[in-house]
Amino acid sequence: MNRRHFILGSLGLTVLPLIVSRTFGDSDMPAGSGKIDKIVKTEEEWRAILTPEEFHILREEGTEEAHSSPLNDEKRKGTYVCAGCALPLFTSDMKYDSGTGWPSFYTTLAGAVETKRDWKMIIPRTEYHCARCGGHQGHVFDDGPEPTGQRWCNNGLALDFIPA
Repeated sequence: MNRRHFILGSLGLTVLPLIVSRTFGDSDMPAGSGKIDKIVKTEEEWRAILTPEEFHILREEGTEEAHSSPLNDEKRKGTYVCAGCALPLFTSDMKYDSGTGWPSFYTTLAGAVETKRDWKMIIPRTEYHCARCGGHQGHVFDDGPEPTGQRWCNNGLALDFIPA
């Protein structure tokens, strides 16, 4: 490899995120339809109502360890709501066992989440957040079951389950 190839390759890697974000979008966009009134709290207010683990995931975009959430094995009928604001995000009918160790769903309730591009792993991923409080939930992938082909991979600590 000569210096010209090295410089051109480095330049390409530098502008790639800009090209991809222009092509695929980098702004928060509703995944469904409908308007949801936003909840805005200070960091101190969130810390007062969330456990330290919930705060890390919901407010600092953390990830829990795989197979650590009891919700991964939850089989009852009911609704999964945001642990930060109780907005319904999923129903039990949307849930499936992805084998990943995190609660997974093939779709969301309309308008319940907003997405953005995540570059933390270098390869772009689609991250999603609660549409009401902005709490980080997880990432969506295109390797799920029919009818959507999507896997909405959620942190269990970001959810509460309300049995039917």
